[in-house]
Formats: sequence, structure tokens, C-alpha cells
Amino acid sequence: MHGSSPVPPAIVLVHGAFTDASSWAGVTGLLRTAGMTVRAPANPLRGLAQDAAHLGSTVRALDVPVVLVGHDYGGSVITQAAADADNVVALCYVAAFGPDAGESVLDIMNRFAPTPVADATFTAAAPTRIHDDPADELYLRRERFPQVYAADLPRGLAEVLSAAQRPIACAALTDRSGAPAWASKPSWYAVATADRILHPAAQRFMAQRMAATEHVLDGSHAVVLSRPDGVAAMIREAAGQGR
Repeated sequence: MHGSSPVPPAIVLVHGAFTDASSWAGVTGLLRTAGMTVRAPANPLRGLAQDAAHLGSTVRALDVPVVLVGHDYGGSVITQAAADADNVVALCYVAAFGPDAGESVLDIMNRFAPTPVADATFTAAAPTRIHDDPADELYLRRERFPQVYAADLPRGLAEVLSAAQRPIACAALTDRSGAPAWASKPSWYAVATADRILHPAAQRFMAQRMAATEHVLDGSHAVVLSRPDGVAAMIREAAGQGR
């Protein structure tokens, strides 16, 4: 099902922390206009193993070649999920974490200079715990969300995103990755040069480490919303449509 397959790949878009699948709306529209099949499943944001297993089952059920695209923590999820999904033919990272084996989100963030997100978050107990759900969740402070997450979006839109944000389980940030799929699959990486959550230097480091085809976008961490054209162009290239 790899490069020689005549079946066009489906694109699966995976969101990260503090948002949901609606963040891919602009990218989805552009890809669908280009004739591509697109899925944007919900990422549970509960923990790396659980989230990767959920995504992996979604991907395998498609039974066609797949290009996996991750934003933010979604990059960690695709890195793990793709290792157990033979139909994944390419990986795309958009201002995303691409951990190596034994590495966590916090390991990557702590390796580089602090960004404004360091003092813009708070932890709260989950309102209701079900079975073994994590007890604590991480949020971005509403008053800091526009500046830290989405400085290049209209203020009103950024405030709506802040009000609708989805928290991530704190444990997900320290969960350690298994063997990375990017070590054996072709990868692309969109670096957001004005990112105030994941340092651009960290993004470049990960892109180089995975030998990814690098795209540079002038955008905030919300680059999937502010620069959907650039993100979609990279995905089309990865899918073999933009060459």
C-alpha cells in the first residue's frame, strides 16, 4: 500500500491540546477542494498510549493508504500510532511534537528556552473521573490564550477558541513514546516561526532529527487556523499531489 499503490491516500488530521477537530476546518476545506479524502477524528487527550490506540484503530479501519497529520501534542500521537498501522505512508507535523523513543512532551520543551506558555497554564482536577481517567487536567488561562496560542488570529476568534478549549490530561505530557514511526516513514514538518508554545528552535530540531522535508510558515501555534493554505500545501506534497 506504499508509494506504488494507485489508491490515493486519505488524510487524517489529529489536533493537539487546548483545541478540538474544528481547528482543522480551513485545512479540511482546502484539501477537499483538491479532491482529497479527509478525516479529522477527535483526539481524547487522555494519555499517549490511550490516544495512540484510539487513533490507530481509526486509521486501520480506513483500509486505504493514509497520510497522518499532527498538530501540537497530536504529533506525539501520530508518532506512536503510525508504528502499528501498516497503511500509514507519510507523516506530517505542524508545530508538533515528534518524540524519540523514551521521550516525552515535557522532555522536549525543557530542552529549549522557555516560551510564554510556561506561566500561562493552570492545573485543575477533572470534574468527574471515570474508571482510570487521569485526575488532573491542564488548561491555558483564558486571558492569556489569545496572546500565547493565537496571536495572529483576530482577537474575537482567539477568545472563542479560549472559551471552547479542551484540556489535556497532565499525565499525557510526561508519557514516554515508544519507537518513533518517523524513523521508518517519510516525514514533513511545518515550522511556525512565531510560536509561543513550542519554541521554533525545538521544531527545527525535531524536523532535522527526523530528516523531514521542512516547510517554514510565518504563524503562531494556531498556524493550522492562521495559515491553512501553507499547511494544506505541505500535506498535498506529502500525499504526492503537490509534486
